[in-house]
Amino acid sequence: MDLLEVMRNRRSVRTYTGEAVPEDKVDQILKAGLLSASGKNLKPWEFIVVRDKEVLAKLTKSRAAGAAMIEHADCAIVVIGDTEKSDVWTEDCSAAMTNMHLMADCLGVGSCWVQGRLREASDGRMTEVFIRDLLGIPDKYGVEAILSLGMTNDHPAAYSLDELPMEKVHRERF
Repeated sequence: MDLLEVMRNRRSVRTYTGEAVPEDKVDQILKAGLLSASGKNLKPWEFIVVRDKEVLAKLTKSRAAGAAMIEHADCAIVVIGDTEKSDVWTEDCSAAMTNMHLMADCLGVGSCWVQGRLREASDGRMTEVFIRDLLGIPDKYGVEAILSLGMTNDHPAAYSLDELPMEKVHRERF
C-alpha cells in the first residue's frame, strides 16, 4: 500500500472488538511516533502506554465528551511534550500522533485521536490537569493527546480522492 493509500484509508475508529492489540504492533506504532519529525530534531515528545483497564476507564473522563471509546480500547498512548525543551512541542507531538495514527491503520489496528490540550474534563478541570494528575506527569510536560488503540471490525470507509476539497489549495497567492 502506498502512503497516499494509507492516508486515504486512515479514519478515526471508535468501536473495538475487545481483542488484544499484539505487543509487536504497539511497538511498531510507538516506533512510528519516535521516527516523527521535530523542530531542530529536539524530539520533545514522550509516550505513556496505558493498558490497565481501570486507568483506561478513568482516561475516558479526561474529556467532558468525545472520549468514551477509550474505556473499550485495549490500549492508549498518551502523548506529552517537554515544554522546556521546545517551544514547538505541540506541533512536534502532533507530528508524532499523526505518524502513530497512520501506522495503526496500516497495521489493521483501529485508533482515535483524542485531543487533550485546551479541552475540559468531565469534572470541570482542564483535560491536561486531569491527565497529569492521573498519570503522575511532571509539570514541565504538556499533554497533547491520547491515541486510543483497539482491534476493530467496524472500520469506516476510506476517503475518496475525488471528494478532496481541492478549492482549499492556493498556488502562488491566496
